[in-house]
Amino acid sequence: MEKKITQQEINNIVWKACDTFRGVIDPSQYKDYILTMLFLKYVSDVHKDKFSKYLEKYDGDKERAERAMRHERFVVPEHCTFDYLYEHRNETNIGELINIALNDLEEANREKLGGEDGSGIFRNIDFNSSNLGDAKDKKTRLKNLLTDFSDKKLDLRPSHLAGNDIIGDAYEFLIAHFASDAGKKAGEFYTPGEVSTLIAKLTKSAPGARICDPTCGSGSMLIKAGREVGSDNFSLYGQEANGSTWALAVMNMFLHGFDNATVRWGDTIRNPKLKEGDALMKFDTVVANPPFSLDKWGADEAAADPHNRFWRGVPPISKGDWAFISHMIETTYEGRGKVGVVVPHGVLFRGSSEGKIRQKAIEENLLEAVIGLPSNLFFGTGIPAAILIFNRGKGTNKNVLFIDASQRYEPGKNQNRLREQDINAIVDTYRRFNSGELEAGVVEDKFAYVATPEELQENEYNLNIPRYVDTFEEEDAIDVQAVQQEIDKLEDELAAVQQEMKSYLEELSL
Repeated sequence: MEKKITQQEINNIVWKACDTFRGVIDPSQYKDYILTMLFLKYVSDVHKDKFSKYLEKYDGDKERAERAMRHERFVVPEHCTFDYLYEHRNETNIGELINIALNDLEEANREKLGGEDGSGIFRNIDFNSSNLGDAKDKKTRLKNLLTDFSDKKLDLRPSHLAGNDIIGDAYEFLIAHFASDAGKKAGEFYTPGEVSTLIAKLTKSAPGARICDPTCGSGSMLIKAGREVGSDNFSLYGQEANGSTWALAVMNMFLHGFDNATVRWGDTIRNPKLKEGDALMKFDTVVANPPFSLDKWGADEAAADPHNRFWRGVPPISKGDWAFISHMIETTYEGRGKVGVVVPHGVLFRGSSEGKIRQKAIEENLLEAVIGLPSNLFFGTGIPAAILIFNRGKGTNKNVLFIDASQRYEPGKNQNRLREQDINAIVDTYRRFNSGELEAGVVEDKFAYVATPEELQENEYNLNIPRYVDTFEEEDAIDVQAVQQEIDKLEDELAAVQQEMKSYLEELSL
């Protein structure tokens, strides 16, 4: 029986291919070349697999097989296949040939691989760029890249894979490792997997749900939120401002088999594109890790927002956190929609316009939980963050759950990470609160507390977690008598040393 390729084997091969670019261009840039090549290889291999099956089905009738292929998931012209490019790997214009292949693949699948404004997902990637070196170096690098991906073990035909999610998970593996290499720039396209898992579990969507991430990055959190449903009965929507990252998200959806996902390219605040007619589309679940305290987020246009998203107040020009939160709340269904959002701690306590928006959201009984996370979980920033859960279906429960998970993590060399038991502890406590099991007051010492509306009001709607979860650690009582004995002992030793020194000096007549 033919051996099928495993997740680990694919991961190793594609990660090794990155050596072609390491030291030449920044990881935040070369990730686009690697991930695009993985996508092209996958589409080519699936196409080859299907064509073989049709040929077999139609007794070798090539014309009938080609006709059947026109109704397949992707149309792949011959000069757009990986095999064609590999055969031409020694051509001096190989960069140009790859660009032509991607452009024509886009044209042949305009509905799937293009944006609503006509732009394609490969428009920001240039395999003929001088960033890859001079003509000779560029040719060598692209030849090496094609050679690495031609590894016989990297046969991505579905019949050769040990599982359905292998390609998508390899893509996620690469994105996570690129994020680790890219450092600060990684925050633009990747939320650590454990944080995405936590939000997906906290906002767990029901079958049939519409799920959205309005700042979706490479789409990882959106995919996890979908998988949390537990069936295929859900629909995914996303929007991303960065063109290159939007392309990654679109490819990520296809590689995970979510062909019907809708991912738009554009600025969610200034130009929300997920609409039905002229109105904003509504969702059951909205999750996001928006850019922290974004400057120039669009305050100048917010007062005249045609969708009236900022009716609770316009956030300050230099901090867009509540602009994204307001957008998320306004795009959930009345009576049942849920929001899970990662925020910097300043969102919990800053005053002025942010304080007023926060107060209104609390008085509307939208806020359900405030969860403090450990520091150094995110790429690009060591500051601790928090998760806010808003729930339009809270009913008569007006209390708010506070969790301090800041001490529950596994320390890492570069990044700390949430362990499975840390995630489970947070999710279990939240679900008990959500189902009405928890009364007001301390739930677990130094970890969880349920606050009443009166307490929130007394604290002037300041949500700073230490105001609710007492994390004060008493110092051990001091044994004064023992300390005094230690001081006396040290003084005796000092006196003895001084006497000894004095004797030496006298012997030397000094």
